[in-house]
Amino acid sequence: MQQVQDWVPDSVDTTVPSMARTYDYMLGGAHNFAVDRQVGDQIEQVMPGLRTAARVNRAFLARAVRFMVDRGIRQFLDIGSGIPTVANVHEVAQAADPGCRVVYVDRDPIAVAHSQLMLSANDRAGIVKADLRDPESILNHPETRRLLDFDQPIGLLMLLVLHWVPDDADPLRLMARYRDALPSGSHLAISHVSADHQDASLDAATDVIKRSNSPDQVNERTHAQILELFGDFTLVEPGLVGCGEWRPRSVADISDTPHMNMLVYAGVAAKP
Repeated sequence: MQQVQDWVPDSVDTTVPSMARTYDYMLGGAHNFAVDRQVGDQIEQVMPGLRTAARVNRAFLARAVRFMVDRGIRQFLDIGSGIPTVANVHEVAQAADPGCRVVYVDRDPIAVAHSQLMLSANDRAGIVKADLRDPESILNHPETRRLLDFDQPIGLLMLLVLHWVPDDADPLRLMARYRDALPSGSHLAISHVSADHQDASLDAATDVIKRSNSPDQVNERTHAQILELFGDFTLVEPGLVGCGEWRPRSVADISDTPHMNMLVYAGVAAKP
């Protein structure tokens, strides 16, 4: 128990599952609890291949960041960054150019605590504890303003996070605020769970999450609804596609389970 308490913030209720920690478990991370692993295993039982889908999304993150760096982006805002695992945004971006700057944002206290530890010696990256539904707390945070120059292009990443935002929180309005804050030449990457082309296993998986009493609940959206989140930004080729189909570099970027490649849509768009 003492070993667990060494890395668990006092505010965390270890009896309530967190989808951030469940995702960490799916990726093979160690910062999760029995309740998170139980939910993860139950989801995997009703939706085999979900761990592969998590890996495919993580691979998309790396490709999107490299693409943005190639386009000249040198500063990144990763909202809903989650618990650090491997191939984090600053690792990918700074491997290409050590001068890249990154701001991570998450509301999960464990994600924030471990990001702080990971970034303690990196003065070009920081973490902000905030909820994406409060854009001003993110855009005007001192750490955001320290690291990001809003007169220069920014790469905004919102990966596997917007489907946790219910319709009554008005995700279209929220995204409009974030897009408006970005200067011309900025890029936006989104990945989002969709019910398009899915079988009954997705309903079974969302039912598992509902029964778990997690505060995080999936809000599936169609291809057309996810497309709206990009606003008037210009999608780059190949557009909004299955996550594994966005500019794959190897077979490792694509799931062996065909419908898992369509569980999550992904795309990158540029601001004119």
